[in-house]
Amino acid sequence: MGRESRGIQSIEVGGTLLQALARSGEPMMLRDLAREAGLPPAKAHPYLVSFSRIGLIEQDATTGRYEIGPLALELGLISLRRLSAVRIATPKIAALAGAIDHAVSLAVWGTNGPTVVRLEEPSHAVHFVMRVGSIMALLETATGRAFAAFLPPKTVKAALDAGLDHLGVGYNPKRAPKSPKVTEMLAEVRAQGLARAVGDPLPGVNAFAAPVFDHAGHVALVITAMGPAGTFDAGWQSPLANRLRACAAEISKQLGHGIVQPA
Repeated sequence: MGRESRGIQSIEVGGTLLQALARSGEPMMLRDLAREAGLPPAKAHPYLVSFSRIGLIEQDATTGRYEIGPLALELGLISLRRLSAVRIATPKIAALAGAIDHAVSLAVWGTNGPTVVRLEEPSHAVHFVMRVGSIMALLETATGRAFAAFLPPKTVKAALDAGLDHLGVGYNPKRAPKSPKVTEMLAEVRAQGLARAVGDPLPGVNAFAAPVFDHAGHVALVITAMGPAGTFDAGWQSPLANRLRACAAEISKQLGHGIVQPA
């Protein structure tokens, strides 16, 4: 049996207050919230003060009741957007994989960078390093390049500076993120609306990756199609490339991208 990772007990104790508030779904007084969490009010109060400071909860100045704060709401909305995007995209990539008879994946921007959350395999057996849960290197893979080209530059810079994806598929420790070649590559991705990998980092495997945008114009997902070089046409205007663009555009439209929002 593997060793259990060490945690921080005080955070876990404080978490019982957040769980109690979430179960209630309504603003709560300190005494009620503490009782539901199994804590004395005097012990619960310092946790609530700290949670208020970082925005996880907030206290109504008139009633004194505690409720979910702006940071918790923001985290919840991000989760909902991702779940909605994956739910909408899943049947679309299944149909695309069937139409092109190549593997198609969905990736989101996760804690460690581009993370595969869905994978549709072709009718024929093909061995890939990628699987659900795989982290894809930012600059070496088509999936990573699509994120790198369309995410905010400060997000990409922070990820590269931190070596966020150093365990990612295709990662090259000798890469030079600030080289002119990288700048040109990402500019080409933006111009084409697709990222491309031709026999690299996986020899004999080609790939295209297309970004999916949400209603706010943010990258919600990246769809990647990949297959053996002998049957995967890597031309920028190939039928396969255009199918992938169309699929990503359709999902983006369903997520509200390009729709004028009411003032």
